[in-house]
Amino acid sequence: MRSQEIEGNPLSPEDVAMFEMFEREAWPHDRRLAHILAAVTPLAAE
Repeated sequence: MRSQEIEGNPLSPEDVAMFEMFEREAWPHDRRLAHILAAVTPLAAE
């Protein structure tokens, strides 16, 4: 998250909550990636 801030692209509160959920619920990497891709794929089609 700090890297994003340094680059001038801080995470939104929703993004922070999502990553906290991943950690709290111990989602494996592949499930995290699938969740993120499912969320951004419709945005890429715009």
